[in-house]
Amino acid sequence: MKMAFGGTKAWQTAVIASILLMISLIAAAQTMETPQTSTPQQPAYQPKFPGDPARSESEARALGYIRTVLRAQKEYKKKNDHYATSLMALVHTGSFTRRMAETERGDYSVGFKSNKDGFDLTLTPKELSADHRSFFADEHGDIHADEVKAADEHSPKIK
Repeated sequence: MKMAFGGTKAWQTAVIASILLMISLIAAAQTMETPQTSTPQQPAYQPKFPGDPARSESEARALGYIRTVLRAQKEYKKKNDHYATSLMALVHTGSFTRRMAETERGDYSVGFKSNKDGFDLTLTPKELSADHRSFFADEHGDIHADEVKAADEHSPKIK
């Protein structure tokens, strides 16, 4: 039996071609409707307390770590009449845990140096930026921050 398209084979080919064309048109329409998202942006940082100097969640964690070390050092000095000479020496002082003695802290690396009269504590981000500043603290208890270079005692103090 002959069909209008010149035969059964030609008709089957036309039907298959039509189905493939419809599928590709539907796929193209769905692609156009789906909004293309670029890299997901972090939501704006929400301060944890009034006057919070952190600019990101990562900075908030770093500053919390620094405050914990400063409190532990103050308590250690009160008990031992000198500051701890290592982070491991602070374990079980205040809320300082063994895990906190590790020097890799998420986006930050910890530096600790004991000296004759006290200590220097630095937290350096893996990538320095406006919301990943470097931090410095020492036995005086002030925290300094810098978004351009490694922070030191001459960097601006934060609250």
